[in-house]
Amino acid sequence: MLTGGAGVRAMSRAFEDLLGVRDAFRGMPMAGRTDSWILADAATAHGVPPDSPALARFRDVYLEHLADEIQRPAAARKGIMPGVRDLLDVLSGRSDVFLALLTGNYEAAARIKLEYFDLWRYFSCGAFGDSAPDRNGLLPRAVATVAACGGPSFAATDAVVIGDTPLDIACAAHSSARSIGVATGNHSVDELRAAGADVVFADLSDTDAVLRALGVER
Repeated sequence: MLTGGAGVRAMSRAFEDLLGVRDAFRGMPMAGRTDSWILADAATAHGVPPDSPALARFRDVYLEHLADEIQRPAAARKGIMPGVRDLLDVLSGRSDVFLALLTGNYEAAARIKLEYFDLWRYFSCGAFGDSAPDRNGLLPRAVATVAACGGPSFAATDAVVIGDTPLDIACAAHSSARSIGVATGNHSVDELRAAGADVVFADLSDTDAVLRALGVER
């Protein structure tokens, strides 16, 4: 999904409120990174010590601004990517598949974004940026969380990560899991294939093809 820039606007407002720096995240890579990683990069770039009390308050202030920004009309593109809802509808109705979130967003931030598009209801649990600052630690955390919330117990190697950045592909590879790249973000089909994705799609509009890539049939 695309939020029309709500996330970066909210982060920028929070950083300015707490530290007086405007456009603190300008030019910084964000796609595929955890929120805590992005914040740490901004703090370093602007000479903010890691033990600053302002950084400890950042998450809560950011969430307040995000709840406001997500509702605003956006000049940038905003909406759900092709095929996403259809795929979630199919997968959520299957007994041989368990859907979980794996995202670098703070959990509360992911919820704000997904609830706006009515997508949060598809996921009962997952792993988030505030529980594993290291992106590559998210998949083992997600697997453990699935079992803890009443889902199936399985090894990380049996998971399939679907993502739109090379960092998502690397996260899967770190745990020897399969990955499906989808080029609806800032990275092309060729870039995701070069990153090591097992399968790459331009988008998720061909539900049957994605199901085959997942190893399940309709």
